[in-house]
Amino acid sequence: MTVNGMVTKTVIALAGVVLTAGMTWIHYQNGGNIMPHLAGGAIIGLIVALITCFKPAMAPYTTPVYALAEGCFLGAISAITAAQYPQVNIVFQSCCLTFGTLFVMLIIYQTGMIRVTDRLRAGIMAATGAICLLYFVSFGMGFFGVSIPFIHGSSWMGIGFSLFVVGLAAFNLLLDFDMVDRMVAQRAPKAMEWFAAFALMVTLVWLYLEILRLLSKLQGRRD
Repeated sequence: MTVNGMVTKTVIALAGVVLTAGMTWIHYQNGGNIMPHLAGGAIIGLIVALITCFKPAMAPYTTPVYALAEGCFLGAISAITAAQYPQVNIVFQSCCLTFGTLFVMLIIYQTGMIRVTDRLRAGIMAATGAICLLYFVSFGMGFFGVSIPFIHGSSWMGIGFSLFVVGLAAFNLLLDFDMVDRMVAQRAPKAMEWFAAFALMVTLVWLYLEILRLLSKLQGRRD
């Protein structure tokens, strides 16, 4: 495994996301029903992600599928959000902020401004697990018509929560970079380049969605 190999695999996966996201966006612009893209992309992406997590050796096969599925999901979410706020290019802003955050966190990691220690790693993982649990509870409550206001609302508390989650997702990028370095140092098998690319893709998808949610909340307050 090499860093260059992992970067190449990540670019391939991102291309898959852009491809299916673009197709979904065009389908929506032409008046098509994108709910199958939304639901199908989310379900397939989740299943494939779980398979990849438990069977990393399958990553060369599952990562491209995950990328294509998430592209459908992100394309649908982006198209719906853009239609809600036609006065601003909210999707373009979210993309720029996502990749801008990626490059900033990469610089921070490479320069050693923030070192990934065991304590930092444990803290980030614990906070991420807590957020995942909160989202899971919120999803379950949604079936009973109950929602957690600060997750979806545009109050200052809701905006503060989104800022925290965006920051947490950004710090997860540090864990991804550290994981790649450790895998390269341990001379992991070549196939693990795909697993590393998958891990980075998961974080980027989460980061993009949280930034999109944050910008939606801010725009909601302006309206």
